[in-house]
Amino acid sequence: MATARAAMSAVPRVSSASPSTSSSPPSKKLFMRLTVWPLAAATFFMVSGGTYGTEEIVHGAGYGQALLILAITPVLWSLPTAFMIGELASALPFEGGFYAWVRRAMGNFWGFQEAWLSLAASVFDMAIYPTLFVTYMGRLVPWVNESYNKFFVGLAVIAVCVLMNVFGVKLVASTSLWLFVLLSSPFIAIVLLAPFKHGALVHVAAINPGGGLDIMGGLLIAMWNYMGWDNASTIATEVEKPQKTYPRAMLLAVVLVAVSYLLPVAAMWMTGLTPGAFETGSWADLAGMLGGEWLRVALVVGGMISAFGMFNALVMSYARLPLAMAKDGMLPKAFERQNQWRAPWLSIVVLAVCWVPCLLLGFDRLVTLDILVYGASLGLEFVALAVLRFREPQLHRPFKVPGGKLGAILIGVAPMMLLGFGIVRSEHEEILGMSSLEFGLLLMAAGVVIYGVKMLLAPQKVRPVAVRESLAGSGGD
Repeated sequence: MATARAAMSAVPRVSSASPSTSSSPPSKKLFMRLTVWPLAAATFFMVSGGTYGTEEIVHGAGYGQALLILAITPVLWSLPTAFMIGELASALPFEGGFYAWVRRAMGNFWGFQEAWLSLAASVFDMAIYPTLFVTYMGRLVPWVNESYNKFFVGLAVIAVCVLMNVFGVKLVASTSLWLFVLLSSPFIAIVLLAPFKHGALVHVAAINPGGGLDIMGGLLIAMWNYMGWDNASTIATEVEKPQKTYPRAMLLAVVLVAVSYLLPVAAMWMTGLTPGAFETGSWADLAGMLGGEWLRVALVVGGMISAFGMFNALVMSYARLPLAMAKDGMLPKAFERQNQWRAPWLSIVVLAVCWVPCLLLGFDRLVTLDILVYGASLGLEFVALAVLRFREPQLHRPFKVPGGKLGAILIGVAPMMLLGFGIVRSEHEEILGMSSLEFGLLLMAAGVVIYGVKMLLAPQKVRPVAVRESLAGSGGD
């Protein structure tokens, strides 16, 4: 990935807060900041949404390799990302999170590209969650599958999530915590029932015996199931004591996501069920074989909860990007509007309007495209981590990636190597008649063009990156 250093020697230093953090706090009765568990639960839904999505790994790689893949991925992919976020979110708890970090480290151009990649991908990414909700609901209520009912139910999901987000992050994160408990319950039942059903499902035939999956292919699917950690950073100004809360919440979320994948797969292995019985969306049917109709229904409802929780949490994350960009002069000032719960209501509504038309497209998510576009933005974040270690060595860092400057550089090597392999393997995937790699590069190029147009039309409105003297002090290498 091409990178560049912004000419920061002429950047003015000010004693006040960064522009992207300035806002008058609302009444304490209306606005409560997030603590560790609500933030970890919201992060869980931004990243995972539960055990759903692991079926293809088990089917193609078998139980042993699937468990190995699901155990390796958080070590090579999630933990480095969580460490990076822990350092940057605790040192720079700014509105917009990863956008603010990249902008501070490398200037306005790269900050804009960071936000653009996330928002552009969200138009395609966010349509899948209401669609998943409708798909699971249709297994219990056939009426949903008739005519345009799918669209209207998906529209209702979007409307409910928009309404909840308008009431602020506390409601969304607290709801995520309860949804996490409800979602986890049927999978806990699977884990508890499996020892009593040892070998009981050995007679079940494979659905599709073919389709072996090599370890790299399994890693790519696992990467998709483990990605999105940085989305939690955009709400940093609404987190209680972010310097302590973010590192703890990130590590807690890594454990929760990994356990939610590993334990149910290991439990099904005990039953003797052939890996070939797994296929995308089959967890409910497999649970029915293990525990009966009640458990099948619980898993279907869990799928609805998963899709709703993911969409709801990601609305919260994405909506803070236009807010932060507007404060920096990169988007119209109207996007700065917030209500008494500090929710950027205009950003929420505008993004929702952009997501609604995609419900009609009926396309499947391209995992490789997601990994490519997300990987480009993640790469900029790892670069920002290293650049800030050199540019601002005295920046107070309550939590630090170990190993000094070298550690800050090396922490991104494993994730970037995995992304490189993903890009190489993405060339055979197609979207709109072109490879996903070409489509992803077009999205990236569009961000450069849009920024250029913005600077030609209104360069004076983009605020310079401000560095706070008050942040200098302890915490250097």
